[in-house]
Amino acid sequence: MQLAGKVALVTGAGSGIGEATAQLLAQKGARVAALGRTESELKKTIAQIQGKQGEAMPLVADISEPEQMQQVTQQIIDQWGRLDIVFANAGINGVWAPIEELAPEEWDKTLNINLKGTFLTVKYAVPYLKKQGGSIIITSSVNGTRIFSNTGATAYSCSKAAQVAFTKMVALELAKHRIRVNAICPGAIETDISDSTEQRNLDQIREPVEFPEGKIPLTDGKSGTSEQVAQLVLFLASDASSHISGTEIWRDGTESLLKG
Repeated sequence: MQLAGKVALVTGAGSGIGEATAQLLAQKGARVAALGRTESELKKTIAQIQGKQGEAMPLVADISEPEQMQQVTQQIIDQWGRLDIVFANAGINGVWAPIEELAPEEWDKTLNINLKGTFLTVKYAVPYLKKQGGSIIITSSVNGTRIFSNTGATAYSCSKAAQVAFTKMVALELAKHRIRVNAICPGAIETDISDSTEQRNLDQIREPVEFPEGKIPLTDGKSGTSEQVAQLVLFLASDASSHISGTEIWRDGTESLLKG
């Protein structure tokens, strides 16, 4: 129970990496505030945690809306009186399209959710993390950090690159408060994020590349799992990573080294 007594906020907790992480942190003793866009998508996560005698509460909010994020952070404090771990995981793939076809509002939506949402999640948590120190983990991506060959994913990749810069800036700023900030950069992971993806006319702009033995060398092309990413979040949330901050870690089976 290495997280006993700790309180964790997990965004995007209704599915995929967020769901797996919320369950694992609860299993290790943390009380988990599971945040999603609708209460219905959080029911499974909460039920599974509570079914194993864990403690969790659902929080419904749009991470890109300041008032909503301020309110849900206050709900955590009202309920449990503290906040120790923040996993800023929620995000979308958005629209992947040639640059001249990418609408300004499509660009804005991706940046608002992925980048502004990360900013707001961290911003409103910091005053409470400062009271005793803590850990912030941000879900970035191989895209925009090592991989630049997914042509058309410009808005998404820019948002993910900016998250890593945000991680480093905030890690230094908050170090004196004993708050660590790190980023995870997953590669291909079996999640539902493709549901938030719209791809348009990409064949005409992509460079033709073939990977006969698969795109993920470590696993012969098999994607990673949400549970594997959750294990990395647990490490970064725990005292086992006590001297690590301002660092991005790729969990991609060397995919980004091949495709970058």
